Formats: sequence, C-alpha cells, structure tokens
Amino acid sequence: MEVKVCGPGCASCEKTQKIVEAAIAAKGIEASVIKVSDFQDIAKLGIFSTPAVVIDGQVKCVGRVPKQSEVEDWIG
Repeated sequence: MEVKVCGPGCASCEKTQKIVEAAIAAKGIEASVIKVSDFQDIAKLGIFSTPAVVIDGQVKCVGRVPKQSEVEDWIG
C-alpha cells in the first residue's frame, strides 16, 4: 500500500502525516508513507488544497486534517 501525504510542510501537514503513520501502526499493515511537498506534483494529483491524503492513487481527503479513525477505515 502506498500512502501519500501532500502539503508544503505546514503544521497541519505534519499533523496529518503523524495521524497517517499512527493509523498504519494501529492496523499493523505494510505501507509506505510518501511526503509530497512540491506544488506541481500535488497539482498533478488533482489536489489544490492541502493537507491531502492519497491512498493507492485515490484521493481520500483534501484541505483538512483527517481523524485517525477515518484513516484506519480508508486503509482497511
């Protein structure tokens, strides 16, 4: 599983990454977490507001920090 956390590195983006990592650990699954901070790369994903979470190419959350329970649901 590939999880991308998109954002320039602001506090909300950092919090989102920590939540994603905690959800993966809680579920005990294998996943790579990739930080995408280049705005052109983020725009190529169709995202124009950050933070955002993309799981296996599917945009799950844009413009807000998700709850850990949401992320756990997304990753199964």
